[in-house]
Amino acid sequence: MTTTQRAAIHLSRVTRLFDGLAAVSAVNLDVAGGETVWLRGWNGSGKTTLLRLIATAISPTFGGGSILGFDLRTERSAIRARTDLLSHETRLYGDLTAVENLRFACSLYGCNPRLAGPALDQVGLEEVAAVRVARFSQGMRQRLALARCLMRRPALILLDEPYAALDVEARVVVDGLLTAAQAGGQTVVVASHEAPPAQLIDREVMMDGGRVITPAGVVPS
Repeated sequence: MTTTQRAAIHLSRVTRLFDGLAAVSAVNLDVAGGETVWLRGWNGSGKTTLLRLIATAISPTFGGGSILGFDLRTERSAIRARTDLLSHETRLYGDLTAVENLRFACSLYGCNPRLAGPALDQVGLEEVAAVRVARFSQGMRQRLALARCLMRRPALILLDEPYAALDVEARVVVDGLLTAAQAGGQTVVVASHEAPPAQLIDREVMMDGGRVITPAGVVPS
C-alpha cells in the first residue's frame, strides 16, 4: 500500500458530548491519504466539532481512531505537529506583524523562515507584511492563516467554512490551496455548507444531527 493509499483519518464510533448532549454521535469515517473530502452540512450539523476532534483541539467522549497513523487519544502532539486547522479562530498574535506571525510559526514547526515572504505574496498580503495583525480585518486574518498553512505544508489540512467572510480574490487563494494540496499529496477535509469547486473534491460526506449520513465513496455531483 502506498503512502497516499493509507488511511489519513480513521474514526470509529467517535462521540462528543457537551453537557450530556451529543454534538457528534457514533461517527465512523475513513479518509485516504491524499484525498480531498467535502464535509457537507448546515450550521449545527456537527462539522466544526468533528474537525476539532480530528485536530485534537478537543477529545472524544467515546470512541477513538487514528490520524495520520497516530492514536487519536494518546499521540495528540504528533497529530498536531502534522495538522493545520483553519477556522475563524485564526490563532494569530495581534501584537505581532504579519511576517512576525509567520516567522514565529516557523520556529514552532521547523519551517524555513525565508518561506514567510513568498507565502505572504501568495495570499496578497505582501504590502502589509510589517503591519500588526491587531489592525487586520477578519478577511485579512483568514488570508494570513492560509499563508501559514501554505508555508507549513502539513500532511493534513482541515478547513472550517473556508469561504465565509472572504472576498473573491481570497476565495481564489483557498481554491489555490486545495489545488496545491492535491498536487502535493496532502489530505484535506473541507467542512462547509457551500460547495467547493467540484474538480477539487474527490468525495462528499454529509453530516446531519451530529451523524455522518452519506455512505462512503459518494462522489460530489
